[in-house]
Amino acid sequence: MTAADEAWLRQRVIDAALDLAATGLSPQMSGNVSAREGARVFITPSGVAYPDLLPADIVEIALDGRVLSGRFPPSSEWQMHCAIYGARPEAGGIVHAHSDFATVLAVLKRDIPAFHYMVAVAGGKDIRCAPYATFGTAELAAHAVAALTDRRACLLAHHGQIAIGASVEDALHLAHEVETLSAQYCRALQLGQPELLPDAEMALNVEKFRRYGRKG
Repeated sequence: MTAADEAWLRQRVIDAALDLAATGLSPQMSGNVSAREGARVFITPSGVAYPDLLPADIVEIALDGRVLSGRFPPSSEWQMHCAIYGARPEAGGIVHAHSDFATVLAVLKRDIPAFHYMVAVAGGKDIRCAPYATFGTAELAAHAVAALTDRRACLLAHHGQIAIGASVEDALHLAHEVETLSAQYCRALQLGQPELLPDAEMALNVEKFRRYGRKG
């Protein structure tokens, strides 16, 4: 990766973080964003307001968490990001958000079931909620990796949501979709218990999403 490519990747991480704040997907400095290039991870720093970020402020770490460059410490959730990248070689970007409706379901430890076909965009018949663990710990990282098995997004109990993608932009798009689905599910529950789509139908939808849109 050239210096120009690296600077552009750092800016893309910043742009995703700014989107989190601007859209309310993750208010203030909550949440975090990363992108991977080979064995290197570029992640938002801890405790720095997103509008103040410059490309040089994005922290470069190895997959084992060693800081390779950066004047700030990495996000407190670096272990979760690195563990997911270690388990999912196809992942090129991760977005973690404390979005309102996803967090509502997460504090209730509720999965998002097959109430809508778009749930399949996350890779399966449901979007799981990982068990609770203290933020910034290896235990939380392990819970997230397990909940993301065969999935591209999950909720984190009493915490929020996390989404992965082939790029940081893909992960951000999915995080928005998870929040939309969370809001729809919460509102449906106010009227009653929604009927769920059968497993066979969700499997069909998962396969259709694998082929959906432009590839490459």
